Amino acid sequence: MRLTKQTNYAVRMLMYCAANKDRLSRIPEIAKAYGVSELFLFKILQPLNKAGLVETVRGRNGGVRLGRPADKITLFDVVKVTEDSFAMAECFEDDGEIDCPLVDSCGLNAALRRALGAFFEVLAEYTIEDLVKARPHINFLLGLPEAPAKAVSAPAA
Repeated sequence: MRLTKQTNYAVRMLMYCAANKDRLSRIPEIAKAYGVSELFLFKILQPLNKAGLVETVRGRNGGVRLGRPADKITLFDVVKVTEDSFAMAECFEDDGEIDCPLVDSCGLNAALRRALGAFFEVLAEYTIEDLVKARPHINFLLGLPEAPAKAVSAPAA
């Protein structure tokens, strides 16, 4: 199974917004960071916005931000919004054009459905926050200002 470029860049866009969490992200900045066209990112933005994974703020100082916390957005959430089909074989398709006489009693169909279910389960285990935290220098890599260090309070005397 191969995920589309749309899914790949949707995840990247969400990672950018998560790394830039205290500010609005602008599509031109995201496009530049990843070397992809702004038009392509605007196309991806629509389903992400509709699903509540991002929020858009219009206007001169507008931009994009996560629609919910990065630790509440799983890879499965992104994949189910950005992928059109999970048909791994013709017997998964719903168009009624199945030529196989074993379609209702085939072990391959059951095995593929089980494999797809396992794939979805693993994607549901990982969040956008997990991906961002796995890259300690993500802000530098994306050309973003470093996130402010968390203040550590001194122990009481």
